[in-house]
Formats: sequence, structure tokens, C-alpha cells
Amino acid sequence: MAYLFTSESVSEGHPDKIADQISDALLDNFLAFDPDSKVACETLVTTGQVVLAGEVKSHTYVDLQQIARQVINDIGYTKGAYQFSGDSCGVISLIHEQSQDINQGVDRASKEEQGAGDQGMMFGYASKETANYMPLALDISHKILQTLAELRREGKEIAYLRPDAKAQVTIEYSDENVPQRIDTIVVSTQHDEFLDDDDAMLAQIKQDIIAILMPRVIAQLPADIQKLFNDAITYHINPTGKFVIGGPHGDTGLTGRKIIVDTYGGKGAHGGGAFSGKDPSKVDRSAAYAARHAAKNLVAAGVADEILVQVSYAIGVVEPTSIFVDTYGTAKVGLSDGEIAEKVARLFDMKPYAIESRLKLRNPIYKETAAYGHMGRSPRTVTKVFESPYNGKVEKEVELFTWEKLDQVDAVKSAFGL
Repeated sequence: MAYLFTSESVSEGHPDKIADQISDALLDNFLAFDPDSKVACETLVTTGQVVLAGEVKSHTYVDLQQIARQVINDIGYTKGAYQFSGDSCGVISLIHEQSQDINQGVDRASKEEQGAGDQGMMFGYASKETANYMPLALDISHKILQTLAELRREGKEIAYLRPDAKAQVTIEYSDENVPQRIDTIVVSTQHDEFLDDDDAMLAQIKQDIIAILMPRVIAQLPADIQKLFNDAITYHINPTGKFVIGGPHGDTGLTGRKIIVDTYGGKGAHGGGAFSGKDPSKVDRSAAYAARHAAKNLVAAGVADEILVQVSYAIGVVEPTSIFVDTYGTAKVGLSDGEIAEKVARLFDMKPYAIESRLKLRNPIYKETAAYGHMGRSPRTVTKVFESPYNGKVEKEVELFTWEKLDQVDAVKSAFGL
């Protein structure tokens, strides 16, 4: 019997995502001036206020307030009508030095012997469902909101948009797990109060989302995915009514509350640890990236059509405590999942320092991850400039989303005889 599966995404202006972006911008600035910085910073945003908290060990100082304000302005919170703007909000810092009890398990005389920054389990997932090896419902949800943000910044075809938004996509699958059609699309977007009549205003928003936004989204998709869209899709556009009060004025935001949006939209699994604001010694982040890197290269090499990789750690211990693989019955190499896991352990060194080195994670590459998903993004090289009243100006060329590179496919094929 056919079944339905749903994933959601949230925009860069969603309160939780504002918090994530501030936390990762702080992390980037610490790493830009001191690559060995240890950072675990959290952000809370609410009406007119930003609270920064957490632990940092670094040889540099950064202007925490200015960084937070710049992130908020870049997102688009620049108007008094939003009851939250980068130029007028209060910024309170409660950041303090990292506990030596934690640090002693991580820093070692030899970097290669660096212990895991925490215990826990992390997951990586990949599927042949899309060109970027991501679940389709989440991929479309991200694209809806990225395109909505483009329209907001253009300010032409849909001039009333505000930064806060959410999207959700439901897809019907066959018993063979093949997408059949898009069943439902939900979009809730913050907006100006541009008409006196609420019903007329909501009707205009729905018409614009369906007639202007969605064609742009669909045009970005490959032909086989475009065929899943039809006139029978159920649209829920701002289903509760008008959405003028939004952002941190409408809902408090916290770092780390969108871990499913950040990963696989409910497909695969999640170990529970958030990413943003954490330097790569925190395996919640680095090992999740390494597990995705492994899963993606395994699927791309043809080991299976769908793969979940789990890796786990004990705090302060160098070697992972386990590596697990689930191919959901789609393996094509004549091996059990346990045997595949043994090969994965040999192919991908999952010691914390090895992950940091392989994926170049001690670079300021994290603000770009903090909205529209950490996985499924396009790896690229960019030049980033950081300025500090304490440290001057530094320019760095860095690789973004290194864990999305298909650079181990040949090694995987060789190991599995493909």
C-alpha cells in the first residue's frame, strides 16, 4: 500500500535559525583568528534581546555584540516594525572560559591522540533519491524557503515578505519506496499588513506563493522530479491566518532546536546532538559530518541505494566505541551490513583529529551551514574576510561543505570490488 512521508524546513529568519547563525558566526570569528579555539556557544533571541552564553577557550578576543548585530541585519531584521533589529536590540554576553575538566579529555600532547569532546552517537545518511543524495521531501522544503528568501530580498514580485517562514512537503511513495507525487505543500510566511481586509490579504499571499514562488522552485528541479508536481497538490498557505507578528518578537529562538531540519528531515536517524556553535572537537558536529561523508560516498560508489552510518564515542577516548551500518536491504555487494561496517571502519578514520584534518574543519566554515541544512549542500571554495578591533583583519580561503565531496568513491569501489 502506498504511504506518505513528510519533511519540513525553516527559513534563515526563523527565531531558532537566527540563534544558530549567530552561534556559528561567533565560532567562525574565533577560528579565523585562533584555529585551535574550543567553542561551545549558545544564543537566545526574543523581543529586542539577544543573550549569548557558553564556554570558550581561545587566544583571541572577538567583538561578540557586533558579530551578533551583523548577522541579524544580514538576515533582514532591520526595521522597527519587526520589534527586533540588529541595530537596536540588546546583546548580553554570558560567555565564560571552558571547563578544564572537559578540556583535559580533548587536548593531548599529540594532536593525533585527541579525545572525543563528548560521548554520544552520531548518524550520517544518504540515498539515491536525489542528485545530492538527500531525502526528497527535505530537499524541496529547503528549496522553497531559499527561493522565498530570494524573492524577499528582490522585493519586486512579492514585496510584502518578512524574514520568518516555514515550509513542509508531503510525498506519496509506492511500496517499492519510489516517489509517486507531491501530495501536500505547507508554507507559512511572515508578511507586512498590506491590506485592511485580512481575507483578501491571505488570498493574495496564497495566490503569490502558488503562482510566483512554486514555479521558480519547480524550475530548479530535474525533469523526473518536476513530474511529481500536478494540479491536485493540496496547498496550505498561512493556514492559521495572517502572520504579521513573527521572528523573535513572536517566538523565542534558541541554538540547536532544529536538528532534524539541519540533517535529514526525519529520514535515517539522529543521535540528538545539535551542531551550531560547536567547534569540531565536539563530535556531535564533526562525527555527524564524517558519517554523512562516508554514507554519501558509499551510495555514490554503488555499495547500496540507501545507507545509514552510525558512529559513537566516549568522552576523552580516541577511538570510536562503535561503527554501525544499515543499508535497508538495498546492499549490492554480497555482504552483510556488519561486514560492510567493518570495511567502512578501515576506509574512513573516525578518530576526532583524523576527521578534523580530513574534512578541514578547523577553518571558519560554519555560518554557511546554519540555515537550509548542513547536509546536501554544494562544496565550494570561497574567500572570507574577518575584522576585529583586537586582532585587525584576516582574509582566508576556505572550503565549505567538505563532507559533501565525492572524493572517496574510487577508494570505496576498490575496497568493495565495484
